[in-house]
Amino acid sequence: AAEARALARSFLDGHAAPERVLADVLLVVSELVTNAVRHAGGVTAFRVAAGPGVVEIVVQDASPVPPVVKEHRGQWLPGGYGWPLVNRLAEVTVVPLGDAGKIVRASMRHPGV
Repeated sequence: AAEARALARSFLDGHAAPERVLADVLLVVSELVTNAVRHAGGVTAFRVAAGPGVVEIVVQDASPVPPVVKEHRGQWLPGGYGWPLVNRLAEVTVVPLGDAGKIVRASMRHPGV
């Protein structure tokens, strides 16, 4: 996840993204990449793109299983918070690729990018 965050930071620094936008994007990148590593066998492709007022994060992995929201595990237990957080910060689309896995695309609308 650290390498993906560094790539995203470098890309957004080139677009003069406000710090608030950068923080949100880096959080979504971290969660999506971590989920791919933990639950889907790793990342097979990663991309960050920006257009007027939008940042798009794309993570591809080898698992055809779509992400799911875990049942609340209790206040003090770790895990299960990332996917709901990503869905609060971004409009998420999951594109199944059959046996080749899936693409998770997170579009984040932000002025100033």
